[in-house]
Amino acid sequence: MSDEPRDDATDDRHEPTETGSSGSESAQADRSAQPERAPQTGSSQRAVDVDFAQYADDLRKAERKVAGEIDPGARALVVAVAVLVAMGSLLLPHTGSASGLDVLTSSADAAAERVAVVSKVFVWFLVVFGICGSMLALVTRRWVIAWIALCGCAIGCVAGMLAWWSRNTPGVGGVMPPSGVGAGLIIGWLALLVLTFHWSRVVWARSTYHLALEEERRREAVAREEVARRLQQRPHER
Repeated sequence: MSDEPRDDATDDRHEPTETGSSGSESAQADRSAQPERAPQTGSSQRAVDVDFAQYADDLRKAERKVAGEIDPGARALVVAVAVLVAMGSLLLPHTGSASGLDVLTSSADAAAERVAVVSKVFVWFLVVFGICGSMLALVTRRWVIAWIALCGCAIGCVAGMLAWWSRNTPGVGGVMPPSGVGAGLIIGWLALLVLTFHWSRVVWARSTYHLALEEERRREAVAREEVARRLQQRPHER
């Protein structure tokens, strides 16, 4: 009768040992399962980064496209009217009986009126940059074309002033021009001044936007470099 209680006590001592071993096995199983989920999280993160990089490239392309365009707004109507006035000035007398088209084509009437070279330069700049360049800039709304039209119109204004001066100044040998300044020269020069003014305002506004956009890009680049530097320092700290 004394042996039976000892057997019961022995059995009671072995039960906690079996329970503890089963708990350690389950903990080991949990720890072994944790590394298996890590590669899945890393791969999904890389996929998200790749998708975000693709969207970032699309956003940069759209941003560059928008940055290269102009929005003249109400100035587009003023520019269109100035272009029509410039086209009409070619039909009016540039000087004497020679119209703007005669000066452009160097016809016999232009030779009879002794049209100077500066008048021809003015008319060519009026047609190429004032009319064609302005129309192309309005249709395409490209900032580069508007900038080219502005430069050509500005040079054309100087040429128009010299053409006006040449019709009131004696030439070589003190020979006076047979005719003075015509209505076509005056109206064409004023139209070119209007085009120069409005294209300068449009180009300047877009240039200011470009500067602000470049500054924002520099800030983003500095922020990305700072994040990359911190990520590189973390492995060394560990």
